[in-house]
Amino acid sequence: MMDKAREIALMVLYNIDKKDAYSNLALDEALKQAKSDKKEIQSRDIGFISEIVYGTVSWKLTIDEIIKKHSNIRIKKISPWILNILRMSIYQIIFLDKVPKSAAVNEGVNLAKRYGHRASSNFVNAILRKVEKKDYEDFFSIESDMDRISKTTSMPIWIVEELAKQNEIKKVEEICEASNLKPKLYIRVNYLKTDRQTLKKELEKQSIKVTEVENEKFLIVEGAKNIEKLKSFQEGWFSIQDEAAGLIPEQLKPQSNQKVLDACSSPGGKTTYMAELMKNQGEIKAWDIHEHRVKLVDKAANRLGITIIQTEEKDASIYDPQYYEYFDKVLLDVPCLGIGVIKRKPDIKWKKKKEDIEKITTIQKAILENCAKYLKDKGELVYSTCSILQEENDKIIQDFVKNNKDFKIVENLQIYQNEKTDGFFICKMQKNKT
Repeated sequence: MMDKAREIALMVLYNIDKKDAYSNLALDEALKQAKSDKKEIQSRDIGFISEIVYGTVSWKLTIDEIIKKHSNIRIKKISPWILNILRMSIYQIIFLDKVPKSAAVNEGVNLAKRYGHRASSNFVNAILRKVEKKDYEDFFSIESDMDRISKTTSMPIWIVEELAKQNEIKKVEEICEASNLKPKLYIRVNYLKTDRQTLKKELEKQSIKVTEVENEKFLIVEGAKNIEKLKSFQEGWFSIQDEAAGLIPEQLKPQSNQKVLDACSSPGGKTTYMAELMKNQGEIKAWDIHEHRVKLVDKAANRLGITIIQTEEKDASIYDPQYYEYFDKVLLDVPCLGIGVIKRKPDIKWKKKKEDIEKITTIQKAILENCAKYLKDKGELVYSTCSILQEENDKIIQDFVKNNKDFKIVENLQIYQNEKTDGFFICKMQKNKT
């Protein structure tokens, strides 16, 4: 089945590359299609396909540099099918010690015969036989810090340069390296329905490895296949949420019977966590600009047994006078470039561009300026992103408090991605009119 697994991985990579599909959606669709075609796919095959897809997407920049070294044909001139066969094969040779080089080469050549022509398979064979792990190791001797970090971590150089504006080179390197780590799967316990120990025992019955963390609301799980199909998930015992993301509602500290706004709420992870912290007592207005995303919040709330969330399709950047100084707490988890969650969404590296910074910060400023008007005197507001760029975070906040004297910063927290968590920015502010 391993050759069929590679073929499925190739299909996914082609769709990502040529149809601008997202990795997770393209992978899910391919696996569903394989099952509907009654192709037997074992758990290990699914794992191997996922490894190739996410690994190849994550390391695309580095892999392409290796192709350039060995190819006498420019990358733009190589057929998309052949290019992605080269990419996935080189990923296996360089980064997957469990795959013998001979297997990666032979299967790459076989795929080239099916998706190219005789010259294509010869071309693939010639390049792959030249590729060695040393090709990657040589990048570490590059003198330019920006270029070295970019090629050894497969990070677009514009992101490396932006991070270097606010961090020392060693820190930039650590951040970029962490963006390639495999993310841990965290779940958040729904204390409205269960407790941590009960949930832990239930999951362990399913042969899922469960690790406790310091925060009693969260657990790390390993070996959970189709976790959303588990009875304990469907009955609302837990949500899938990174521990760092959970810090955002925890910083806001919504209390029972308060009026709370989550202005950019979908898909609802932070919204529902606030409701749980409020013990399902009070009022949460949950807005999103798209109807289909609002429905995701409703679905999450219903599954978790939460009744205090009132969803609405609404643009948070447009003023609504009925909510002037209406809320005790406001959460603004604003749209962002997502540079802090690249290890979960490697597509971000290739879909986002430097010029997107100006576009997204315009939206962020508008939401903050507008929704600040909805906060009561003495109320608290949390502004957060899953990005780690200063322009989206500190700069937005400093400009805001400079122009809004009623607001003071209570706490500023920048979390960079590491082996434990994703990267986030969280700023808590209080409104004081007197």
